Amino acid sequence: MQRYWQVLTLFWSTAIAAELEYRLNFVIAALSSLGGLAGSLFGLFLFYGAGYEFPGWSWEAALVVLGIFTLLQGFSSTFLAPNLNKIVRQVQEGTLDFVLLKPISSQFWLSTRTLSPWGIPDLLFGLVMIGYAGSQLGIAPSAYLLALPTLVFGFLSLYSLWFMLGATSIWFVKIYNVTEVLRGLLEAGRFPVVAYPVAYRFFLTFVIPVAFLTTVPAQALLGRVEWGWILGSVGLAIALLQLSRWFWRFALRFYTSASS
Repeated sequence: MQRYWQVLTLFWSTAIAAELEYRLNFVIAALSSLGGLAGSLFGLFLFYGAGYEFPGWSWEAALVVLGIFTLLQGFSSTFLAPNLNKIVRQVQEGTLDFVLLKPISSQFWLSTRTLSPWGIPDLLFGLVMIGYAGSQLGIAPSAYLLALPTLVFGFLSLYSLWFMLGATSIWFVKIYNVTEVLRGLLEAGRFPVVAYPVAYRFFLTFVIPVAFLTTVPAQALLGRVEWGWILGSVGLAIALLQLSRWFWRFALRFYTSASS
């Protein structure tokens, strides 16, 4: 474990040093995130400004969901996209061979090799939105700690889904459109799952578990989630993480390397 921590520290310190060579990008990323947040707030306001309200979700409660969704976007931009989108290129160029030869877990290497600080604005905006909504709702500080595990398990579930999609590049090579489909489906998480018809709720809960990424953590923060949903969030994250590990080992059986 200590060796992995040392490798991770080296990975991220070099990645940050390289990215900070282009500091103007951070300003551009912050403005882009601000524009995206303004668009999300406007979309939510179109419902609540007209007097409509999602069943059981006040304006402030819906802001909590949107804040968690923004956190999810920041997490994806900072940690997932910079690493997992490169799996396709490494398979195409054959550089995956060098990863597999390293004395370290290839999944760990591919998942943590770099990071992008340009997703940090989304993380900050998401925290600010959650803090503002929480202050309006009178949420106790302890509630944030209780809701944190569900958020972490949601991040793990998203990582596992994204990594498995990246692993399919061993067969299909070009899967950029597939990851964009996943991004599009995750856009549904900006609203509480009750905003959608029953059939869509089922799909967004049990097929593509968007509800476990945003709605369940928001309900945990608001203190109205049942233990069954929390246990489901834990079980889903662990199952998907184990599945991603198995799927990666399975995919490598079909990897023929750059020289064959």
